[in-house]
Amino acid sequence: MGNIPDHPTEATGLLLKWGQGDETALDRLIPLVQRELHQIARRCMAGERAGHSLQATALVNEAYLRLINAKDVAWHDHAHFLAVAARVMRRILVDHARARHYQKRGGDAARVTLDEALVVASEPDQDFVALDEALIALAAVDARKSQVVEMRFFGGLSIDETAEALAVSRDTVKRDWNMAKLWLLRELRGGTHDVI
Repeated sequence: MGNIPDHPTEATGLLLKWGQGDETALDRLIPLVQRELHQIARRCMAGERAGHSLQATALVNEAYLRLINAKDVAWHDHAHFLAVAARVMRRILVDHARARHYQKRGGDAARVTLDEALVVASEPDQDFVALDEALIALAAVDARKSQVVEMRFFGGLSIDETAEALAVSRDTVKRDWNMAKLWLLRELRGGTHDVI
């Protein structure tokens, strides 16, 4: 499997070296994680409309440019890197959607329906702006639950990978995931809720 490290420890080691200022580590890291970055990008793009001006490769390239300029990130491990990459890609898509929305002044902006199908597999007409706003609201109430959604939904990380990245148990991730889905559904439907 040429592009994916046999053990995430290789990617983790390169991340730590890069974080310490070794620019050559980044050059060795990117080929190791390229396939995973494309998987995250395809997952993020799956919800976009046909003919979207950004494609998965362009999204990866834009994320790469933003990541290499993120000098103040204290990388923990491979899973942390993928989670941050997923967050960066989400931000890029949200920024793009907002720009498009402003250009059209509200025209054809579809609403998100975050139900079980959306959480498991992206639907074609997601509104990343509404989902982003809901995630920001969730983060204000419970930052970890928001991170779980980013890692699982946008990053495609497994329960185990998410648990490792957040240094919590699998059961905690499962609970957070279920509670966050319910909270986001209410938020996207315009409901009100108490602290989760």
